[in-house]
Amino acid sequence: MRAFVGIAGRPNRITRAYAARHGSEFLRAAWCDMAVTEAARASDNADAVLPAGDRAYTVWHAEDFRKRDRWYAGTRANVDRARAGDVVFFDWGGSDGIGYIDHVGVVVRALGGGYVETIEGNTSDRCAVKRRHYSVIAGYGRPAYSGAGKPAPSKPAPGKPGGKAPAFPGRILRQPPIMSGNDVKTWQNRMRARGWKLAADGVYGPASEEVCRAFQREKGLTVDGEVGPKTWAAAWTARVT
Repeated sequence: MRAFVGIAGRPNRITRAYAARHGSEFLRAAWCDMAVTEAARASDNADAVLPAGDRAYTVWHAEDFRKRDRWYAGTRANVDRARAGDVVFFDWGGSDGIGYIDHVGVVVRALGGGYVETIEGNTSDRCAVKRRHYSVIAGYGRPAYSGAGKPAPSKPAPGKPGGKAPAFPGRILRQPPIMSGNDVKTWQNRMRARGWKLAADGVYGPASEEVCRAFQREKGLTVDGEVGPKTWAAAWTARVT
C-alpha cells in the first residue's frame, strides 16, 4: 500500500490491473477496494487479505471476514486495538453496520484515543495516508497473515461489567416490522454507552439490528438480531470490551 501512495485519477495502474482480470467496466469504477486487492496480490498476501478472492465491493469484502470470525466492530476499544495490516472499513454515516460500508483502507498503526493511521485508495480519487476516528469506522477485518494466528474467539475481555440490568421490558425487540418505544431507546442508549455507534432514536430498525448482531457475535450469544432477555441483560452485565 505504501508503494501506491500518490497514485491519482482513473484509469490508473491499480484499476488497469484489476480490469485486466475482471473486465473493462472496472477501469473507471470506485477503486478503494481494488487498491487493497492489488496490494494483497503484489505482497503475496492474497490468501489472507482476500479469503474469498478479489474484491472491488467493500460490503462483500467485510462479509468475507465476518464469515470467518475475523471481524471487529468499530467501537473505540476495538479501534485502539487495531494492528498494522488490518483491513479497515468505513461508514460515513457513522454506524457499525456492514451493510452501510462506503470505503476501505489498510491500517498502518493505532494512534490511541480512537484514531488510526491508514493508507486508502480512492480518497478524493487518489491513494493517500489518512488519520481516521472510530466514529466513521464500521469495523475491520484481521487477515490470517502467515504466523499471525487466528484471533481468540469472541468473549468478554477483562474489565468491569456494566452493572445490574433493568427489568426486561417484556417484548422482544426485532424487525420487521420496525418497532419503536422507550424500551428501544433505553437499549440504544445502553449500547451507545458501551461504545457502539447507534442513534438513540427509539426506533428498532436495520441499524439497531446490525449492532445487535455484532454485539451478540462478540459476546457468544445466539446471533439472531433480536433483543430478547439474554441480549438485554448482557447489554448491562457483560464485560465491556
